Parts: sequence; C-alpha cells; structure tokens
Amino acid sequence: MVKPTGFMEYEREDPPHRPVEDRVRDFHEIEELLPGDQINRQAARCMDCGIPFCHAYGCPVKNRIPDWNDMVYRNQWRKALELLHATCNLPEITGRVCPAPCETACTLAINLPAVTIRHIELQIVEHGWKEGWIHPEKPDYRTGRRVAVIGSGPAGLPAAQQLARRGHEVVVFEKADRIGGLLRYGIPDFKLEKWVIDRRLEQMREEGVVFETGVNAGVDVSAGYLRRTFDAIVLTTGATVPRDLPVPGRDLGGIHFAMDFLTLQNKANAGDAIPEGERITAAGKHVVVVGGGDTGSDCIGTSRRQGASSITQIELLPRPPEIRDPRNPWPTWPVVLRTSSSQEEGCERLWSIQTKAFAGNGGRVRKLSCVKLDWSEPDATGRRTFREIPGSEFDIPADLVLLAMGFVHVEHGPLVRDLGVSTDPRGNLVVNGNLQSSVPGVFGAGDAVAGASLVVRAIDLGRLAAEGVDRFLSGKK
Repeated sequence: MVKPTGFMEYEREDPPHRPVEDRVRDFHEIEELLPGDQINRQAARCMDCGIPFCHAYGCPVKNRIPDWNDMVYRNQWRKALELLHATCNLPEITGRVCPAPCETACTLAINLPAVTIRHIELQIVEHGWKEGWIHPEKPDYRTGRRVAVIGSGPAGLPAAQQLARRGHEVVVFEKADRIGGLLRYGIPDFKLEKWVIDRRLEQMREEGVVFETGVNAGVDVSAGYLRRTFDAIVLTTGATVPRDLPVPGRDLGGIHFAMDFLTLQNKANAGDAIPEGERITAAGKHVVVVGGGDTGSDCIGTSRRQGASSITQIELLPRPPEIRDPRNPWPTWPVVLRTSSSQEEGCERLWSIQTKAFAGNGGRVRKLSCVKLDWSEPDATGRRTFREIPGSEFDIPADLVLLAMGFVHVEHGPLVRDLGVSTDPRGNLVVNGNLQSSVPGVFGAGDAVAGASLVVRAIDLGRLAAEGVDRFLSGKK
C-alpha cells in the first residue's frame, strides 16, 4: 500500500494552469505538470481505505488506482504504466479531459480533498512516452477475420486497438478528414492538443489498424458492402444529433450549434484554410452560449480566444449549491457549483433562464428574449418542475448564439437504417450484454449506445465491444 499516513501529512496540490492573460492569446494546453517530488507526495495521499471506491464505483474502466498510486510513490513508474494500460487504452486523453468521477468517489472525499487521481494518471502515461516504454503490441498470430469499426472517437479507437491485438484485421472508417472523432474536432486544443492523439494513432497503425478517412459509412460504402466484406461491424459513431432550440427566430443568421463552431476552430488550428463564407467567429461580437455543461464551457474559452466583446452563458437549471446536498451523498457525483478554466477567463453566468425567442434585423440575430424561472424542490423521485416568474422578461444582446444543450442520440441515417439495427425509445442503439445489436455480427459502443456521456465511459464500452466481437468471431458464448 501507499504511505499509511500520507493523507494526514500532505495537502492536495492541483496541477498549475498557465496565467489567464497568457493562455487566452493562444490555443495551447493550459494545464502544466506538477514537479516529480510533488507528484510523489500526491500519490502518497492514497490511503488504506479498505474498499477503493475510486476503482469500484467511480471509474468506468475500473482503473487500478490504488495499485498504480503505490507504484508512483515507490518510483516504480514502468509498473505503474503497465497497470494503467491494463484497463485504459487512452490514458493521455482521460488524464487531460476526464471530469474524474474517481476523485469524487475517493474515500478521502468524504470530508477532505480527494487524491489527485486524474493528474497522477497523466503523469504516469507521459512518463511512459518520455522513457520510450510505450510501443506497438503486435499479436502473436493473425485470425484472418476482418472487423469494420465505424467511427474513430473515444469508443472506436479502443475497440479497434483491442481487436487488432487479438489478431483480427481491423479497418476504421471515419467520415471526417482526420482520425479522432470527438477527440479531434469536439474538444478544443487548449484542453487537448492534437499531437497527443497522433502519437497514439501511430502506435495503432504499427499494430495493424487501418484507418480510412473521408468515408461516410452507409453512403460512400453501403451497409450491404460492409456486411459482405467484414465478419463483424462495430458502430461507434457517437451521439451526434444536437439538441435544438425551436423558438421563434431560430432561422436567423448567427445562431449555430456548438459543435459546428468548435470544429471550425480546431480545423483552423490544424492549418486548414476556412472559406470566408463558412467561418463562424466571435471576434468583436456579443456571444451568448445556451447551455451550462462542458461543451458550453468549451465555447466560452474558444470565444474568448477569438476576441469576443462579451460572453454570456445561460442555463435552464437553477444555480447548483456550493456544497453537497444531503440528498446527494458521497460517493455519488456531487451536483455542486463548478467553475471551469474557461469560465475563469471571463463570462457572465445566468441560471434559471429560458429563451423564449430570438430577434434581429437584416436576417441576423441581435438579441435573445428570455424569462426567469422558479424551480420547485425535488419530489420523492428527485424530479423538479419550474414556472415562469411573471414580469421577469428581459433581453440579452447577441451577435452570435451558440447552442450547447447536449446531444440527443446517434444519427439515424442510412447506416443504421440499412443495417436494420434496433433503437430504444431515446434513439440509442439497443445492444445485449456483449454489446451486440439486434443484428448478429453488428455491435455498438460508446455514445451511440449510452447516449452522450463521458470519454472514459466510451473507452470502457469500446473495450467491452471488442471483447464481444472477439467472442463472436471465436464462436464463444
């Protein structure tokens, strides 16, 4: 175990961030690494808690957190890396962007600051890359079976890598021009620089994974072709249908889905020339972000770097409490007020706000007409209702509106339709315990199955789908 008294001797130390005045001038990552002696002390805070809720409850991939904390404390970094890779294919991604449900489930978090699990994870994998310990893991033999993975995001990449390591021939089809899916175009560079993805992709190529970009499966290659050519198919296309805001004035110019806005900036960062007519810029504009989640925060940070005149973020739900509500006990995810790094950089945040209409002139949006809401207390099931507060109507100036209200479900396009896979009432793919869909040999994973969720949960489902495919191809039940 790690140092028994470490949690009593050392305080939690979070990784430093670049100063706001510096980081808003570029799109480089804002988080830096703690020095070696400090990360050693942070690992020492992992206590002998008996039942590691961080592992058993908090982490979707079931990372062996106490074990690799112990190895970091003892400076056995290579063993720590082996333990980390045993459960997670992309720790350099989760170490950067995961909201760390493991930390809120840490036993210390009952009444003390949790262990800095996410940052220790990042330090382990970056140490491995620096030392040259991460290399291709090629299979001992080839099975001769072919698997198509549709989508190259946080579920598709782990599924492809696990299947290639089992000896199957894997082809990943991605409709975008670069591999990475949500990781490539949905997460800003100031949270995840894209060389991080490219480094791992090179390992996967050497392991035998073939990547085909610019291929819209179901359109450019038919579902029938995929069924004839491959022994199994894994659908990891994500939940890409955004939630819309169908109110009067929605057709005005200057109102965009968040992912369209973020994707264009990531393309520009990659060196792509964005045609004038396709650009979406916040420069010199009053920006309103509708939605208070991570995607909304990403829009704030991007808008700030583009030079917005003002940024306002509005949220339908009420302002969360500063501390846990008794009805929201440890180790459940704490519904408390959080301030993201992007929000720290400057924006106005408004809660309990409903947009009633957009208004403008010359075909472009100029303001939002809003009303304040009064929320009821949760009922026995935890549900709340709201009513509009009479006389609370007000306007928010807006030259650019970014809709960041989440995603509905997987796209129900030609691929899903022609394969004939079933969907549930929410529009997600229906799968069994092996993540096989209603069509034998067709599997699903990630947000396409679970709905919009965490990167780490998508990784877990991708790995589980790979296990299901391997069992299907080998004839196991």
